[in-house]
Amino acid sequence: MADLTRSAGAAGAPLWTSDEIIAATDGRGFGGAFSVAGVSIDSRAVVSGDLFVALAGSRDGHDFVPAALAAGASGSLTTHETPGCGVTVGDTLDALERLGEAGRQRARRARRGAVTGSVGKTSVTQAVRAGLDRAGAAHGSVKSYNNHIGVPLTLARMPAATERAIFEIGMNHPGEITPLSLLVRPRAVAITTVEAVHVENFSDGEAGVARAKAEILDGLESGGQAILNADNRWFDFLKAEARRRGARVRAFGKARGADAQLIRFAAAPGGASVEARIDDKRVEFPIRHSAPHWGPMSLCALLMMRALDVDLETGIAALGDFAPLQGRGAERRLRTRAGSYLLIDESYNASPVSVAAALANLGGKAVSGRRIAAFTDMLELGAESPARHAALAADVEAARVDQVFCAGPLMKSLFDALPPGRRGAWAPTADGLFDHLAAALGPGDVLVVKGSRDSKAGSLVAGLEALDAAQREES
Repeated sequence: MADLTRSAGAAGAPLWTSDEIIAATDGRGFGGAFSVAGVSIDSRAVVSGDLFVALAGSRDGHDFVPAALAAGASGSLTTHETPGCGVTVGDTLDALERLGEAGRQRARRARRGAVTGSVGKTSVTQAVRAGLDRAGAAHGSVKSYNNHIGVPLTLARMPAATERAIFEIGMNHPGEITPLSLLVRPRAVAITTVEAVHVENFSDGEAGVARAKAEILDGLESGGQAILNADNRWFDFLKAEARRRGARVRAFGKARGADAQLIRFAAAPGGASVEARIDDKRVEFPIRHSAPHWGPMSLCALLMMRALDVDLETGIAALGDFAPLQGRGAERRLRTRAGSYLLIDESYNASPVSVAAALANLGGKAVSGRRIAAFTDMLELGAESPARHAALAADVEAARVDQVFCAGPLMKSLFDALPPGRRGAWAPTADGLFDHLAAALGPGDVLVVKGSRDSKAGSLVAGLEALDAAQREES
């Protein structure tokens, strides 16, 4: 089914009326009554009928109210009167949170789930959403809207008729997940895994990350389900935290006794085949993801769907159609002057465990050319960052990678740890690496690109796509 965020207004009932916005935010209306079919915080993304929320940031959102109105916004949420119709409040972020809470309270039928984890939370969230869409009126996070703005925004966009909803919740520091979980009040939560991600923000390293991820349990409804990774070293800690809060624990992974136990994961044309035992029922199903970590992740998604009353057959069918997300394993064949190669786009973000998983996926690919990896710096790893980068040399070896291209001062540690025969090129920045990488690609090669967002791994992908477009124009 389609997302009701936009269709609610088209069906007749608006998402919010100005009177409802005033009541939810304790605001004051100006310019006359209005109604909206959506909520936006970005004037560039406004569509006709939206409520534009003017948030403070690097630029004051109030500066963009005229542009939002010109793009079709029906009204605005501001701290002072602006052109057009709107509602004024003391603080627009606080008002967005109140609107989100009101959205949750009025959607009384909605069964809500929430997903967090060091790796895979966006992909699992969207896989769950694919199943919810098949089961009825569904709603959920878009992109990676998982922070103190994205979560209340997603709630504020939730139509009253929603039957099931899934939310992604992220963090960089301790204490960030609890208020968001309390805002969502999920009936089920999932923690995909706990790894050494954002550790520079935690004085006790990975243990602090585990405690921060456990915060998602703070908003869990009484008697709700906690879906946990039985293969993760923090499983026993998280299970104890869940039970302390009265949650019913559901486990996924290869471990014996898991409620959803992975038996076999095998690469197949266009993805992989997963064989598992789910609550004593043996199942086998195809997915469109080839990376081995998608074996347990698919089971995590299925347990969440079941917790939200989606039957197993519907969930499996949804996974069979769910394609890898851009920047998170999407594959496409691109051209250079020398010929075509396969790009595995993992450029959205990176951590030691996710880079190792990307390399394992690369190592499992059949190639007629070479296996090539291009990496930019992994960030927020603290004092051990150079060592964690260098340690990836073992994963490169295990994956039988022919050439590695590295960008950034931290990735220099990996580059120096590689044997000379595997060193493609190193550059201080992604932009400086691009020409070396593009010149090296040949027919039959398989390339994986991965790095943290702020180290610009995505710019390598964008450059390769532009080169591909130019080659197609010439041919």
